[in-house]
Amino acid sequence: MTTPSGLERRLYGEEHEAFRTTVRTFLEREVIPHHDQWEKDGIVSRDAWRAAGKQGLLGLAVPEEYGGGGNTDFRFSAVLAEEFTRAGASGLAVGLHNDIIGPYLTSLATEEQKRRWLPGFCTGEIVTAIAMTEPGAGSDLQGIKTHAEDQGDHWVLNGSKTFISNGILADLVIVVARTTPEGGAKGLSLLVVERGMEGFERGRNLDKIGQKAQDTAELFFRDVKVPKENLLGELNGAFLHLMTNLAQERMGIAVAAIAAAEYLLQITMEYVQEREAFGRKLAKLQHIRFEIAEMATECAVTRTFLDRCIEDHANGVLDHVHASMAKWWATELQKRVADRCLQLHGGYGYMTEYRVARAFTDGRIQTIYGGTTEIMKEIIGRSLLP
Repeated sequence: MTTPSGLERRLYGEEHEAFRTTVRTFLEREVIPHHDQWEKDGIVSRDAWRAAGKQGLLGLAVPEEYGGGGNTDFRFSAVLAEEFTRAGASGLAVGLHNDIIGPYLTSLATEEQKRRWLPGFCTGEIVTAIAMTEPGAGSDLQGIKTHAEDQGDHWVLNGSKTFISNGILADLVIVVARTTPEGGAKGLSLLVVERGMEGFERGRNLDKIGQKAQDTAELFFRDVKVPKENLLGELNGAFLHLMTNLAQERMGIAVAAIAAAEYLLQITMEYVQEREAFGRKLAKLQHIRFEIAEMATECAVTRTFLDRCIEDHANGVLDHVHASMAKWWATELQKRVADRCLQLHGGYGYMTEYRVARAFTDGRIQTIYGGTTEIMKEIIGRSLLP
């Protein structure tokens, strides 16, 4: 497999490329024909989730005994992220489901919880979300105000969350809540709230500038009785649990970012070779060639680093600092490439019927969620200058 710049990638084997073919076929049959309608609706069909489960695209790393694929090789997740990004399929959030929420369930859940939740997780019958961000607390976990009081055999949960991906569709929501008032960031726990629990309400499906097909919602918890058996992981252990899984979340975002940048470069190269201005193909203009050369070089350099990070993560040796480097650099590159490619498309780049326009708005969130660019730089800086 080669990049638009001609760089040969050596990360994947035959089994990964066979999986890539499966993913592309799934996208062509189950996602692309419906995505425009999903964007109008602001939400994907639950049938698509079940179709993804039937195709074996959900729960890749979940042990086979619970209905999963039993494969912890992150390169398969990377293939999924790359192909969904290239297809412009922002609505069906399989990366969130598999790579962000999946590890919490497989590594923290009790045996009883695994048998209760994981089979549906893998079939697509159970759609998941994680509720961390609040109206007054984004990256700062110490600012979380959602709280749960111990009532013996259950918790009473109160508070609100916002910007929750899969918020409307989710059947199972991992909620970050304060269980020890004086504990700061270390007084937080993970409580699993399930669809139908009294007092659990969903607000509006938020109107975003991009990723229109992906439901993003406000969530409200008013005296929700959460059974003690729905505590996920250790009591007051959420901070450590969250930190443990952030590297994979950031890698998933970074993988999608470089895939988006490469795709935008590819379609723009095709466009400038077809489009004429002043009686010449755009590709014949030196300025255009310089723009393409710069983006191709930046993408190739970034791809080399990202593939190394993917390989390290697949081998269990990627640290949070290099994951942060990958996340901030790749997402900022995606933002720059999207802007430059839109400019090279001229007025057509501003039309939503063109992929470059949708990629411009869909990708803008990349430098924000999963930890902003500024947070990534702070993590890297602290590691170098403690």
